[in-house]
Amino acid sequence: MKSFEYTIKDELGIHARPAGMLVKEVKKFASECTITKDGKTKKLTQLMMLMSLGVKQGDTVTVAANGEDEDAAIETLKAFFEANL
Repeated sequence: MKSFEYTIKDELGIHARPAGMLVKEVKKFASECTITKDGKTKKLTQLMMLMSLGVKQGDTVTVAANGEDEDAAIETLKAFFEANL
């Protein structure tokens, strides 16, 4: 399992547009990808569950990937978060 922590910089937090893009990105990988905020963990393939976390600007989240392509998944997710959130 690979993971990284990220502090959200987007002034709107994780809102509908980047959340939808994130779900599409994650579905390219076989690994199970999750996001954790305040002890609550959700799969990144489930848009409504991701939105239910209510991630705001300044929140720190932990993103994890577990599976056969976890290295590629974590690198892609890191780049996505830096570029979009």
